[in-house]
Amino acid sequence: MKTLIFAIFTLVAFPNSSFAQQKAIQKAVIQTPGVRAEACKTQIDNFLKHEYGVSSVKADYRRHAVTVTWYTDRTNIENIKTAIANMGYDADDVTAEPDAFKRLPPPCRYHAVDSTKK
Repeated sequence: MKTLIFAIFTLVAFPNSSFAQQKAIQKAVIQTPGVRAEACKTQIDNFLKHEYGVSSVKADYRRHAVTVTWYTDRTNIENIKTAIANMGYDADDVTAEPDAFKRLPPPCRYHAVDSTKK
């Protein structure tokens, strides 16, 4: 009898939990103009993959963008953008933290407003 109850519980509980996890994932592309070299890409990939709630990260230095997938019950897009800004990179509408920006490798020190200066 215990085996039958365990089997029914297993059939009911596991499909529902995997379905709930699939619905709780979200994906976004964040524009990061400072990601201009392989060093910048590697730095962002390594940092964000350890951020709580982030399931995958793919920085693209040719498109100056970061594609992030995260669990919505653990974090949100604003927390991810803030984490990128705290590293020293602009992230969409969130400006880089000035002290962290100064510590970036030289190829990564780029602000969107600097593009008008020559």
